[in-house]
Amino acid sequence: MRIVVGLSGGVDSSVAAWLLKEAGHDVIGIFMRNWHDETVVIDNACPWIDDANDAMLVASHLGIPFQVLDLSVQYKERIVDYMFDEYAAGRTPNPDVLCNREIKFDVFLRAAQDVGAEAVATGHYCRKAIAEVNGVKEYQLLSGVDSNKDQSYFLCQLTQAQLALAHFPIGELTKPRVREIATEIGLPTANKKDSQGLCFIGKVRLPDFLQQALEPKTGAIIEIPVETAAAKKAASPDASMPLKWNAQDGQVVGQHSGAHYFTVGQRRGIQVGGKPDPLFVIEKNVETNTLYVGQGETHPGLLRSGLRMQLSETHWIRPSMMLADGEKTRAFQFRIRYRQPLQAGTLERKGDFLYVWFNAPQAGVASGQFAAWYDGSECMGSGVIAS
Repeated sequence: MRIVVGLSGGVDSSVAAWLLKEAGHDVIGIFMRNWHDETVVIDNACPWIDDANDAMLVASHLGIPFQVLDLSVQYKERIVDYMFDEYAAGRTPNPDVLCNREIKFDVFLRAAQDVGAEAVATGHYCRKAIAEVNGVKEYQLLSGVDSNKDQSYFLCQLTQAQLALAHFPIGELTKPRVREIATEIGLPTANKKDSQGLCFIGKVRLPDFLQQALEPKTGAIIEIPVETAAAKKAASPDASMPLKWNAQDGQVVGQHSGAHYFTVGQRRGIQVGGKPDPLFVIEKNVETNTLYVGQGETHPGLLRSGLRMQLSETHWIRPSMMLADGEKTRAFQFRIRYRQPLQAGTLERKGDFLYVWFNAPQAGVASGQFAAWYDGSECMGSGVIAS
């Protein structure tokens, strides 16, 4: 089978390419160049040219064809512009999830098919399996064997058509084993550090990055007392909705340079000292440019027992598992951010919304992020958290 591997210049995709070649496949390595502006990257971290050179060295070492594919126009239109729009609207997007759905397994997949590939492969730590429902074959997305590196959350928006053509060669391996293999076969990326930051952009200072489209704007930081938050929470009729605040609920304790630069649950960057406990963002209002904060990880304004998603913004990896209206299912496990341990709860469909009810309150539930739900090791679906 001819398979195109997305060679990123890192050790994971390098070993993925080697495993496929060892299995007898006709492997082609393609490096995706999706970003050009290095001015927003911290200390020139993860510059694309170094990654492209490393990918080329890996391809040469493995004896496979290699090329660079420039997808920067599509990346800007589908990912970067989406980020700007979401932050401007007061939400917190997850570009890595969208990058997989829109770039790696859409634009890149079609480019691979143009060179005769029957499938694409990446260095993601996840697995694919097949289930049969009423005689119909369905593809399952499973967590990677290495729980410390599992990346199934980033792929929670993939469709059946995309999974059908996807390969994840290192999903059955741990990261240490991947490093060992790379060393054993002499890959030039064997000891290369893992990349950090935004997908294909690198490690950035988010405010600096967002200032390309969103100008700084000074506003007030208002601290909400625990007692005020507890009282408002007790009186709130809908636990799936975030609490809303106004200036009269608290006291001005500082200033910020733009509410759109922050996210719910954020601790760093608030720059207000002298408090017994750390301050966390509990809400941001981009219309009034106000940041509301509270002290401590257990502040009532930071914790939520539920969330909701518009049905139109939810996705089931296996459509046959979709809930019927009014159906409350068996327990699922949930994740609202990468690397978060799975949290127990219940999924409910009611009207135009899909609701998540957590068994234990969760901190930092931010609108715009993706909530993914699991049945054991299988990622079943995901949706955009509504405001």
